[in-house]
Amino acid sequence: MSLDMDYPAEQTIQEAYIALGSNIGDRAGLLQQAIEMIHAHEGIQVLKVSHMYETDPVGYVDQPAFLNMVISVSTCLSPILLLRSLLKLELQLGRIRKQRWGPRTIDLDLLLYDNVIMDQEELMLPHPRMMDRPFVLVPLHDVIADSHLLQEQVASLSQAALQSGKEGITLWKTINWHSESGHFAS
Repeated sequence: MSLDMDYPAEQTIQEAYIALGSNIGDRAGLLQQAIEMIHAHEGIQVLKVSHMYETDPVGYVDQPAFLNMVISVSTCLSPILLLRSLLKLELQLGRIRKQRWGPRTIDLDLLLYDNVIMDQEELMLPHPRMMDRPFVLVPLHDVIADSHLLQEQVASLSQAALQSGKEGITLWKTINWHSESGHFAS
C-alpha cells in the first residue's frame, strides 16, 4: 500500500499565512501568478489576499524595491509539506538563490501555521524574523484572523511601522480576490 507523501495521514484543515515578495521582472504579475498557483494546488485554498505594498529592500539594499503581500490559506498539508510545496512553486516561477536577501523573482515564506510552534532545521514557526519585518507585518495585518493569538501584536507593530514613516512601505495596489473562483477581480 502506498501513501501519498503530499498529504498527512489525517487530513485536518488548518489556516496558514504565507508572505510573498518580488523585485525582478513583472513583480505584480509574478505575485498574482504565485497566488493562483498556490490556490490551484490540490491541498491548498487561498482564503484572503492582502493589499500589495512596495517596500524598500532590507539587508542587501543595492537592489530594486520589492512588492510584498501576505495571503491566508486553508490547507490539509502538514507545515513541512506546505513549505516544500511553496519551494517547488518558487522554482517554477524562476527563483534562483544566488545571494542571501538578494534580488528575486519570487519569495514565498511560511509565516504561521495555525498556532503551531516548531523549531526544526527545515522550518521554524512562527517565522523567526517576521515580527522584526514591517514589510511582512503590514500585509499580514490585512489578512490575519481576529482570533489568531498573534493578531493584537501584529496590529500594534504594523500600526507603529506605518506611523513612523521610516520603514519604506507604501500601499501599491488594492487586491480583490474572489476565493470562490480563485481569480482576481478587475
